[in-house]
Amino acid sequence: MSDIKKVKQLREVTGAGFKDCNSAIKESNGNIDKAIEILRVKGISKASKKMTRDAKDGVVATSGDEKKISVIELNCETDFVAKNDDFVSFAKEISELNNTNDSDLDKLNKSKMSNGQTVEDSLVALIAKMGEKITIGRVKTFNHSGAKNFNYLHTVVKDNLSKLAVVVSIETTDSSDNIKSFGKQLAMHVAASNPIALDSGSIDKKVLDKEQNLIEEELKNSGKPDEIAQKISLGKINKFKEENALLSQAWVMEPKKKVQDIVKELSIADLKIKDFYRLKIGE
Repeated sequence: MSDIKKVKQLREVTGAGFKDCNSAIKESNGNIDKAIEILRVKGISKASKKMTRDAKDGVVATSGDEKKISVIELNCETDFVAKNDDFVSFAKEISELNNTNDSDLDKLNKSKMSNGQTVEDSLVALIAKMGEKITIGRVKTFNHSGAKNFNYLHTVVKDNLSKLAVVVSIETTDSSDNIKSFGKQLAMHVAASNPIALDSGSIDKKVLDKEQNLIEEELKNSGKPDEIAQKISLGKINKFKEENALLSQAWVMEPKKKVQDIVKELSIADLKIKDFYRLKIGE
């Protein structure tokens, strides 16, 4: 086989550029397997340099079904790469593997892909090919016993890939169309309203303390008497809880009602919102 044919074969196998493949073929004295190793080492070197840059674009990939569903974030530097076919194919495949591995990143990285390589090694090769920093970000799997999962994708890139994904888990034995409709609408509500907890009692104390400090700092400069300032402070923190807890938020589809009102109106005795997760690229 001529060197030109070997370079062509090497490009098909590795996805690397002509110049790099040509150099690797010469360095390996025409041994394609050795040339692949040479490119891999160079790829790792290129990849490591890129890892210091910011990767705030990318996609959120969703895989699974009503019983078990997962989301995974794959970050890159530009929207151009996020729409690249190789990036999209990689995101889709690791999405399925992530769901299989219950969002365990250690297991995911060691999982074999369809190319015979691990996710970890395939990621390095993708970084070398794309010329950008690419990282696996946040992951989440919902697999609650007795619960049904519903998801919503916003700004879809392709198929199950989007810029924003929401998964909600609803506990109930009811499987009517009403539940399916509510599940989808609830996921859309979470996408729009971005709650930070299911109810006010579940909001992280650190978040509340930070908000309380901001309110107090704001009121210090108001010149109001302490007694009045304390009442205003209490009102503001209660409003913060109400607006950021899912159950007490105004229902996006009917703002005069709260989410908890909609749940009551469904009149399903065992209905309970179990969990939710909102994942947006860049946040």
